[in-house]
Amino acid sequence: MAEPGETDPAAGERRLRRAGLALLAFLIALPWLADAAGVGFYTDLSAKILVFALAAVSLDLILGYGGLVSFGHAAFVGVGAYVVGILFFHDFDGSTLFGLPGTVDALVVWPLAALVGGLFALVVGAISLRTSGVYFIMITLAFAQMLYYLVVALRRYGGDDGIALWGRSELPVIDLNDDTTFYYVVLAILLAFLWLARRIVRSRFGRVLRGAKDNPRRMAAMGYPVYRYRLTAFAIAGAAAGLSGALLANSTEYVGPAFMHWSRSGELIVMVVLGGMGTLIGPVFGAATLILMEEWLPELMNAIRPGLGEHWQIVLGPILILIVLYAPRGVWGLIDRRGGKGDGALGALIARLAPRSRPEPGE
Repeated sequence: MAEPGETDPAAGERRLRRAGLALLAFLIALPWLADAAGVGFYTDLSAKILVFALAAVSLDLILGYGGLVSFGHAAFVGVGAYVVGILFFHDFDGSTLFGLPGTVDALVVWPLAALVGGLFALVVGAISLRTSGVYFIMITLAFAQMLYYLVVALRRYGGDDGIALWGRSELPVIDLNDDTTFYYVVLAILLAFLWLARRIVRSRFGRVLRGAKDNPRRMAAMGYPVYRYRLTAFAIAGAAAGLSGALLANSTEYVGPAFMHWSRSGELIVMVVLGGMGTLIGPVFGAATLILMEEWLPELMNAIRPGLGEHWQIVLGPILILIVLYAPRGVWGLIDRRGGKGDGALGALIARLAPRSRPEPGE
């Protein structure tokens, strides 16, 4: 029995379970609710939120649980998007890539996007994980920017203009060009990855990853290969980000260099911090909060004064600061009241950014 003034853990678990079921029911009913309210475009917006939520959860796996502040995570999203765009291009053009024809088959393109994203993350991680702190951040940022300028230089695939898709990927029986159907497919993929990520962080692998976040030297002294554990987590996160990029390309029916710009990586970090680092479900709320604010703030400001909505970022900044200051554990912390105040999401991120005296190989 909990002491007076304390929260009963069992009661908290039951409340969260009920809240989770209610949220799932709402997400399942959302397309019908949107159509009934005459705002069907919210189905497409919600699919976009779920896509970015997948990317944010993948980042949380290495940021919230591994303490790895990657400023190049959007590069993996962009890689997955370009796998879809390039294969669409060759399918339409009738040409081949490395002797292979293009395709729009989602059963081929989406797993390939995840595979390429994971392999690219494996290469980036193999180099950047030999450093720590600011050094790690700068190397991941450098890789992302190199890739960004590479795709800008690919004139055959649109360069700065990117690639416009004529439709979405194809699945047997399922019509992905229908917004409602696509929304449910994305929702199913997000739920599947949340389940997988939850199994990962609760496993021995996840415990070692969290231990390496707090004290990598001690974990290494205990005999755990910290570098390999972190590299594996980095590759898993990259694969999930690559899949989110494939879904993003299908959602927007467009692929462009902006998908992998460093500012997009910053947005993903904001989603994780805003929703709640190290919670998995928090980044989903963070993605929804940020994207809805980006959607609604300009409209609200234009209602106050026409033309004012162009400067909506001026309002967004203070709102984000207030949320971080007064909701230390992010948006999810407002729902899950079981934990303590802690140092706050911003403090946790600053602690991860603090450089050591020098980079330490293997950490």
